[in-house]
Amino acid sequence: MAVAIGPVPAIGHDAMLVFLVQIGVLLIVATALGRLAARLNLPAVVGELAAGILVGPSLLGTVAPAVSERLLPRDAEQMHLLGAVAQLGVLLLVGITGAHIDLGLLRRRRVAIAWVSVGSVLLPLALGIGLGFLLPASVMGGNGHRPVFALFIGVAVAVSALPVIAKTLLDMKLMHRNVGQVIIGAAAVSDILGWLLLSIVSATATVGFRAGVVAESVGYLLLVLAATVFLARPLVGRVMRTVQRSANGSDLGIAAVVVLLVLAAAGTHALKMEPMLGAFLCGTLIGSLGAESRRFLELARPFVMGVLAPLFLATAGLQVDLTALQRPTVLGAALITLLVAVGAKLAGGYLGARMGRLAHDEALAIGAGLNARGVVEIVLASVGLNIGVLNSASYTIVVLVAVVTSVMAPPILRRTVGRMAQTSGELEREREYAARPVAS
Repeated sequence: MAVAIGPVPAIGHDAMLVFLVQIGVLLIVATALGRLAARLNLPAVVGELAAGILVGPSLLGTVAPAVSERLLPRDAEQMHLLGAVAQLGVLLLVGITGAHIDLGLLRRRRVAIAWVSVGSVLLPLALGIGLGFLLPASVMGGNGHRPVFALFIGVAVAVSALPVIAKTLLDMKLMHRNVGQVIIGAAAVSDILGWLLLSIVSATATVGFRAGVVAESVGYLLLVLAATVFLARPLVGRVMRTVQRSANGSDLGIAAVVVLLVLAAAGTHALKMEPMLGAFLCGTLIGSLGAESRRFLELARPFVMGVLAPLFLATAGLQVDLTALQRPTVLGAALITLLVAVGAKLAGGYLGARMGRLAHDEALAIGAGLNARGVVEIVLASVGLNIGVLNSASYTIVVLVAVVTSVMAPPILRRTVGRMAQTSGELEREREYAARPVAS
């Protein structure tokens, strides 16, 4: 018997009204607090994240619960509308992050970067996994089998935030310094390993930690990496060359890079891996094709960074519940996690740099610079909450680590690099950067 197919019901009037008000309020507050943070020489991510914290359960939900319930009703379908827009924002943000990776730099400075990467990733990963086995069960999510939870905490401790680090180095005019080049290269490796490990965590969280599942996840990862190099690279290159020859190249180019990022995300998601991994690899691929291809991502960047990214960060802040820190077990877990995260990354980066025969001040600056976790850690925390590895308490802890480490990095960098004299090669590189034309 044939089933009559009618029109799909439209979004209800009240649901649409709440959605539009949510977008407007979150963007206003996130933009204002982001600008305030920048005036205070803090990363804008701190203010944008604080927007969600202010209107979420930590403040508005406590002070004016009726207003909070009206603005943010605890209705899954309503929150999914906001979450879908935020998800698009984070995919484009991760794609732009991938485009920051300079594969040529990784090759040129491979010895120093290799040592720094080994120290700044493996030591924090090992200590983070150990910490994950020791944290109380009360901070584990519903799907958080202890080995999966421990691996997730290890990844959270091990990652760095390439976008925050890159912006910090640019703002402090340190990108031309040798130490800045090593920091960027090691942060790129940290990001790549972080997204790969996160995909394994995501896959095992749904079916449990078993050798067969891990082997399947690793197999899918290798398949994705091979497809990226041998299939996606020539295909994306052909698309970008076609766009560049088009009469209305800018508009078409922005549409093309967005489509490529979204489809790449869909591809990894179809393999039961995180969609962010596909977006990240695609962004790295587009960035490696040259300045013309990167230009289209840069044209999309203002809207992503000015609208979609603050909206995602504010939405992420809605999940933070600072009142959870009133519980002694959660507060203790937060302090221990922060201590391990900062100490492991600083020690790992320092030891790796020293093994790479870099000086004491350079090694200290590298450890401090790599400590900034920023938006990458917040994205990671959101994934952990969505797949059930984290609960609201552990999510708040991981976000707290992201904020504190991002605030700590710039002053330590400023102090350590200030004691280092510039070499002739660095001065030449600085003149070269200054002479480069600004991309339109």
